[in-house]
Amino acid sequence: MNKVLDAGSGGRDGTWEPRPAARWEDAFLGGNGRHGAMVYGDPVDDRVVVNHNTLVRPNGSEHARPPELADRLERLQDALLAGDTTAAEKFGADHPLLWVQPFHPAFQTRVRRAPAPAARPVGTAVYRRTVDFTTGEICASHDGWRSRVFVSRADDVIVQYITGFALAADLTLDHALPGAPPRLAIGRSTVLTSDGAQLALRMGYPDSELACTGVTVARVGGGTVTVSGEGIRIEGARSLLLTTRVRRHAGNLDLTEEWAALPNADYATLFARHEPLHRTAYKRATLNLHADAGERALPGSELIRRPDSPALLERLFAAGRYHLLSAAGALPPRLTGLWTGDWDTAWSGAFTTNANLNLQIASAAAAALPEVSEAHAGLVRGQLADWRDNARAIFGTRGIVAPTHTDGESGHNYHFQRAYPHHLWTAGADWLLQPLLEQAETTGVTGPWLTDALIEVAEFYEDFLTRHASDGTLAIVPSYSPENRPANASWGTINATMDIAAARHALTAAAGHSPGHPAAGRRRALADRLPRYRVNEDGALAEWAWPGLQETYDHRHLSHLYPVWPLGAINPYDTPELADAAHRALELRGAENDSAHGHLHHALIAARLRDGTRVSNALSAVLAGDFFHNSLMSAHYPSRNVYNADAAHALPAVVIEMLFQSTPNRLVLLPALPAAYPSGELHGVRTRFGARLDLSWSAGNATAVLRPTRDARVGVHVGERLALTEAATHSSAETSAGIPVALLDLTAGVDRVLTMRPR
Repeated sequence: MNKVLDAGSGGRDGTWEPRPAARWEDAFLGGNGRHGAMVYGDPVDDRVVVNHNTLVRPNGSEHARPPELADRLERLQDALLAGDTTAAEKFGADHPLLWVQPFHPAFQTRVRRAPAPAARPVGTAVYRRTVDFTTGEICASHDGWRSRVFVSRADDVIVQYITGFALAADLTLDHALPGAPPRLAIGRSTVLTSDGAQLALRMGYPDSELACTGVTVARVGGGTVTVSGEGIRIEGARSLLLTTRVRRHAGNLDLTEEWAALPNADYATLFARHEPLHRTAYKRATLNLHADAGERALPGSELIRRPDSPALLERLFAAGRYHLLSAAGALPPRLTGLWTGDWDTAWSGAFTTNANLNLQIASAAAAALPEVSEAHAGLVRGQLADWRDNARAIFGTRGIVAPTHTDGESGHNYHFQRAYPHHLWTAGADWLLQPLLEQAETTGVTGPWLTDALIEVAEFYEDFLTRHASDGTLAIVPSYSPENRPANASWGTINATMDIAAARHALTAAAGHSPGHPAAGRRRALADRLPRYRVNEDGALAEWAWPGLQETYDHRHLSHLYPVWPLGAINPYDTPELADAAHRALELRGAENDSAHGHLHHALIAARLRDGTRVSNALSAVLAGDFFHNSLMSAHYPSRNVYNADAAHALPAVVIEMLFQSTPNRLVLLPALPAAYPSGELHGVRTRFGARLDLSWSAGNATAVLRPTRDARVGVHVGERLALTEAATHSSAETSAGIPVALLDLTAGVDRVLTMRPR
């Protein structure tokens, strides 16, 4: 039994179930950022679905390029500025909609006991399935049978160790997963060895020279092994150790080399190499909400039915960090993280960049998961050349423009249609670089490549921003607010607020990170000529800052609040009037189709605006909406509809933002704490001014311990019901927009303790 799940030890760092997974969505998850495993834990038919972040099915889009539209751009701009509200629908209308290459599973390793043992029924108290978030080990046990699985960070293999066979078992690599194309070219190879067997499965994609091949080495303790059907039969064995890898490739692989490259070691040795690497990353940050011990001990399937339980938020915070860490490696998480059990993944299982990806990785810097930031940087850096192609082909400019969808291979912008004119979205590069800027601020190190990328975004705007409104300000035209439209116009229009925020931030960030660049002053001046944000007749921050465009409030996206979260350009401390307008926009925003990402995006913005009630309501919509599978992976819609990692991965960011926020010169403590969590502790989180933070609160009092790694001066704000004690700051208090602030000088290596009491 996995000790972290005992009630006495807290139950915050793992989850368990009293029965095997009946659906792939409920399979427990493991991953090292490259390989992923979905573990059913069935003692009779033990299945592990094998995933890899590179597995995308060729569909023709791998050769697609951005359409050559630049020569039509001026005519489109003229028409939109002249009042033709549907002109953008013709821009690229002759380009067919192309989906990116869809993400898919590889196969499942399948160990079937033959005949099925006459044991006590699975589902009684003798069965237990667990996942230990601290180590990444997934275990299942029943009547002497035990299976243990982890995905090695040290050796990049999926490892499974089964003991307690008692009877014979058949092992196969089974490609027949739901949605598998009927014309997959299947090839198998089985070679018996002195201690077991070597198995391989090659799946050639239809109409392509590409394939994916999985190789497994089976090492058997005792007993006999024979070739049987499409796999092997094992009889009289004490144990079975499987090591598995999968690769996407062209042509054919040398299977002898592939098998030889798998590690030759026992389970204990393999686990000992992996476990410290995983544990170190996972344990950097922790959350304790002082939940009831009995509720902490519940299986996940029961706990998710208690949406008001602090134990549920504790476990989902831990599960979110575990799954995010497990999904991010060479690439960040896809819409489904690193996992799927079905070839028909919704929205191609892509990286959707206009909201979902940034929401999933939002906690990376603060939650001390640099591995996630590095994975995101890998995706961005690998596609910069394609982003340059987008800027040139569609807009005729220098610089970079990011796509809304990518399969991880191509960054070309070709996925769009009339109602989703993603090719008009110019804010994407700035939006995708922002999480990397936050990581750089956290560490104090900005890599040269990131500075260069910021300059390229600025270069795009220097070339693109050539048109003007009647008042002399620049007009961003065409402009697109994902995935919304004005009530009285088409999707492609003028001056979407997100585009204004992105252009202003890109130009000033490039100037700030390259102050000696000859264009720095020119870029600041260009930013000053951008239109100001517009407050509409409802007192709300408008989604389009162009006269006459009317709001569409009921929508899942909140793109126009980009200057609130994550940019922080609009905030209650420096821009209180605009913050009030942003808050009004949040009040008026509907949930539309109840997408999980919309609710949690809403919560993140509400936390920045110091609205704990609205944070609580948005969290409750997800926690009470049946968004979580028994695996604690999430769904896109209520009632566990459409497997999707948005809620699972974004939830830790919401928890962190309601407990603390930071910029390079500001710290906000307990800005939006919901009343449902009256006491707790958050340890090991990182600030953007280079300090580690430990925070605790109870009975209206709170303590924060800052452990700075570099000198800094920060303004400290606290929640509206709290006040910093004078002894905690030793600095003069000022006020900013009516919200008390204390100036705090930090010295590297010198801890500072801040205490708060009820106001």
